[in-house]
Amino acid sequence: MITKLPESNENILGFKVEGKVSLEQEKELISHIESALEDHEKVGVLVMLCDKATWGIDAGYEDLKWAMKHMHSFHRIAIVSDRKTWEWLVAMESPFMALFGIGEKHFDMANLEKAWKWIQE
Repeated sequence: MITKLPESNENILGFKVEGKVSLEQEKELISHIESALEDHEKVGVLVMLCDKATWGIDAGYEDLKWAMKHMHSFHRIAIVSDRKTWEWLVAMESPFMALFGIGEKHFDMANLEKAWKWIQE
């Protein structure tokens, strides 16, 4: 399940991900981002990943396909999770993202407020 966080504003969007994300849920998340991009050139996205957050194959493919096509639309991406796997993935991926001018950073759950501040800079 994906829930849009109430701290979200026009071009800074936050989402909480719990459990397995379906293709329909992924498409809804994408529509939130596309809606923000109608009025803003770039968006910042915070994704809070709960312990059992996963993507189904269809949802994961849709996410990757859409993100690769819209790389120029992101300013910063904050991944918030206490799982080391996500921390490692962000550490490996962030240099690639920097090539496209996208800041990407991992925060643990205790630093959620810092993640919001960073994404808004």
